[in-house]
Amino acid sequence: MSSQDQSLVRFTAVDYTIFCLMLAVSILIGVCSAFRDRHKPSTQEFLLGGRNMSPLPVAFSLLGGVISAISILGIPTEVYFFGTQVTMVLVGVIPGTIVLSQVLLPIFYNAKIVSLNEYLELRYKSYWLRRAVTTCHLLVAAIYMGMCLYAPSLALSTVTSLSTTSSMIIMGTICTVYITIGGVKAVVYTDVMQTFVMFGGVLLVVILSCHDLGGIGNVWDIAKQGSRLEFFNWDTNIFERHTFWSTTVFGFFLGVVLIGINQSTFQRLASVSSLKVSQRLCAFFLVGLFVLWNAFILSGLVAYASYRHCDPLASGKIMKADQIVPFLVTDRLNNVTGMAGLFVAAVYSAVLSSISSTGNSMACVIWEDFMKDRPYFSGMSDRSATNVIKLLSLGTGLIAVCVALLVGKLGNIFMVINSLSSALMGPLGGIYIAAICIPFVNAKGVTVGFLVSMTYSVCVCVGKFVRGGGSPPFLPLSTEGCAGGDLPSFVNASVATFLSNATLTGDGGDLLADAQLPADVAGNTISHGAASSRTVYDVSYCYNGIIGVILTMVVGSLISLCTGPVSPLDLDERLVSPTCMRLYQWLWQSITGRPSHRIRDDAGPEEAALKMLSGQDSSQHNTSS
Repeated sequence: MSSQDQSLVRFTAVDYTIFCLMLAVSILIGVCSAFRDRHKPSTQEFLLGGRNMSPLPVAFSLLGGVISAISILGIPTEVYFFGTQVTMVLVGVIPGTIVLSQVLLPIFYNAKIVSLNEYLELRYKSYWLRRAVTTCHLLVAAIYMGMCLYAPSLALSTVTSLSTTSSMIIMGTICTVYITIGGVKAVVYTDVMQTFVMFGGVLLVVILSCHDLGGIGNVWDIAKQGSRLEFFNWDTNIFERHTFWSTTVFGFFLGVVLIGINQSTFQRLASVSSLKVSQRLCAFFLVGLFVLWNAFILSGLVAYASYRHCDPLASGKIMKADQIVPFLVTDRLNNVTGMAGLFVAAVYSAVLSSISSTGNSMACVIWEDFMKDRPYFSGMSDRSATNVIKLLSLGTGLIAVCVALLVGKLGNIFMVINSLSSALMGPLGGIYIAAICIPFVNAKGVTVGFLVSMTYSVCVCVGKFVRGGGSPPFLPLSTEGCAGGDLPSFVNASVATFLSNATLTGDGGDLLADAQLPADVAGNTISHGAASSRTVYDVSYCYNGIIGVILTMVVGSLISLCTGPVSPLDLDERLVSPTCMRLYQWLWQSITGRPSHRIRDDAGPEEAALKMLSGQDSSQHNTSS
């Protein structure tokens, strides 16, 4: 360890005690959950908690599973370097969560499915489409778990004496233990504790820092003077990285696709006793997300207010941009006993919560989509099947550690992996939304739409990384207040070189993925051509996901119309939006003159006769016209 690293290590016996206590409680909850449910060895119990879990712990688990350590470190870094425009993501999350609650969730919940991908086979009647989508979801989940382990370990390696490798192995092992022995109940109840630790740790940092800086009003004034406050940038230019429009669109995509069409989220929403309770959980989640995100944003503002005259990155006190808040804790709050330990516990609580949620969901889809119906596994008892799922959970934990170690060795390729995982979710989301909202789309159409959309998204991501894309200027940062005055020019040059490799990530979609170009601390960026020569690679990353959704839906619809749209008579009305289904039935009957309502098997003779007459009358009317 270098002398610089040693100067940043502030962990005391109290800090280690607080940190280790959080880890011990996490494991204890898993053990207690396994012991309590030892007489109920069923897959439904292990994966969905028997569908009768208490709503309150599920609500906190839902929030903790979505908020990762990348959020705790990435959002303050975004605010510190680029300002608060990213806050408007929350505006877009509101309609996104409404769509999730009122459109997607009723279909998924009432279908009584365990794996989200099971819905696709029911809707499109395609065995291979379901398996292909499952494979893509597993790939994205594995990459996400690796990033969740790697990113905070990288940032916090300078706060504690743990190496990044040791940190990743320890966290991965602990996650693996309690998701393996306790199932979804262990994950949920551990998430409750971890969510409180996560929120409490960040909130305490904000409160103590604001007190030292003269109050929240003073922090706000300093941020305003430093041009950090921006909420309503009405610029409609799609090449601007963050505007009101781009961040709102990304927030909508976040709510509908990254959260709504997410296996770990669905398992929590499906683990309660009724659809109404599940929909209330969505409202709770929205409120909780606002509270947590605003705490993260405030931590970025207090970091800027603390270091407005001496940027730690430019002065060489930290080596990665997303070490800003950990450095603030060890530098300015080291007089508070146990503060460093509490903050590290908060960050790793987010790590454990996200990884355990994702690992449990990976085990779920592997069992449900690939193994459950195989001859060897279909005849298993519930106890044996549950043991197989526990082994799968063990495997997902090991995969997370391996991916994290691999990501750590790939260096700059980390950004490619992060971008690719986000690029896949747009096309995948389009498959589900088309299934629910466009009743005539068939399997052929949506498969072609998915392939076209994914090809476009991946090409844009890879091309943007290779070409360089566009980068916004860093907001003004100063080193005038550092000991010894201004830094020499060669130091600033070194910082500029480093910034091109800085790990700046945001939750659920690479919030800082565009900030990868060499830039000096004064805010200058290297030009990549005039604005008139901008290409698709320069479009704000906020639009990439929604473009993927739209491409899948549009291409899928056109191909379906060309190859033969699905008849309303061949659709299970429970698998599509009722409003969209009624509209399609009306259009089908108006255009073709054929009946659009299936006569149920349990329909009486009078009801069947009425429906037949309705179809004949419509046909005669169209003929006479």
